[in-house]
Amino acid sequence: MRFTKSAILASFATAASAAVMPEARVSCSEATRFGVVTVVPSTLSPGDSFTVHADFTCAISNYGINPQYTDYYIEVPENNNGHEPPILVARRTLTSPPTDTFTAQLPYAYYFANTSYSLVLDTTYAINGTNGTPYSVVGGIETLIDIINIS
Repeated sequence: MRFTKSAILASFATAASAAVMPEARVSCSEATRFGVVTVVPSTLSPGDSFTVHADFTCAISNYGINPQYTDYYIEVPENNNGHEPPILVARRTLTSPPTDTFTAQLPYAYYFANTSYSLVLDTTYAINGTNGTPYSVVGGIETLIDIINIS
């Protein structure tokens, strides 16, 4: 078997470029910085059970946000007239990162017809201050839910 100089140089170049190729990174949007939350089913009546699933994979691996506590609320995302305070669904400590799954019941609260609602996930996590000591901050995301059969 005979190799030419150009063939040998080409094979070395290919090997060298393969050695310095960065590993493919999972793409995470800015919106996933505080986690991703889903509600099943997302159309609910008071008293209905629903499952909440939060995934913090991108928050932890790409943004360095390690949740300490998670609070889940039902809120009116727009045009809140001051009569709809957030309703606490659950306050949890993350026990099996990077996910959190639980079942809850939609409270028999006062809901308003023709109003949009969201399930909001507030994520509390620590960052280091100017002198290196940690303090807690909160970031949040939301997903729309439909509340029907309001009495």
